[in-house]
Amino acid sequence: MSGMSKLNDQGVTYKVTKSDAEWQKELSREEFYILREKGTERPRTGQYDKFYPKEGHFVCAGCGTPLYSAAAKFDSGCGWPAFDKIVEGAVVTQTDRSMGMVRVEIMCGNCGGHLGHVFEGERMTPTNERHCVNSISVKYVDEPLPEGKREAKVLPKSEPATRQSLLAELLGKKDA
Repeated sequence: MSGMSKLNDQGVTYKVTKSDAEWQKELSREEFYILREKGTERPRTGQYDKFYPKEGHFVCAGCGTPLYSAAAKFDSGCGWPAFDKIVEGAVVTQTDRSMGMVRVEIMCGNCGGHLGHVFEGERMTPTNERHCVNSISVKYVDEPLPEGKREAKVLPKSEPATRQSLLAELLGKKDA
C-alpha cells in the first residue's frame, strides 16, 4: 500500500483491501493522494467546507461506509469540514507524529482511507472533539443515516490535566 500502513492503533484489519493499482483505477488522482497516501487538501478549497445540509449523511469516498450525519457537522473556521462525532465503529485512529507534533489521525474503519485528524479540548461542541476532515475523503448522501447507526465520540474520555500531572509528565515521573 503506497505511503500507507495497514496498521492502526486498534489493530483492526480492514475488510476492504485492494492493491494500489486497483485503488488508482477507482479513485481520481486527488482522491488517491488523500485517501491512500495520507495527503491533505488545501484549506478552504474543499466542496464541503462551507456546506451545511440540514439532513443526510457523509460516507467514505473510498468504500461508501457511513461516517457522519449532517447534524454532526459544524463551522469550526479551520478551513476543512468539521464534525463533532462519528458513526460508532466507523473509524480507527493512528497516532501521527509527522510535522513535529503528535496528532490523532482518523481513517475509515472499513478500508483504511485517510480522512483527516481529530482534535480534543477546544470546547467548540458538547463532545469537545473536532474531526477535521478532507472534503475529498467523503461524499454527501441526501438520506438519513442507515437504520441502527448511532454517533459517538471517537476519542476515549480523558481526565483533565492538572499542573502537577503536566509537570510529572514533563519530568518523566509518575508523581510530581
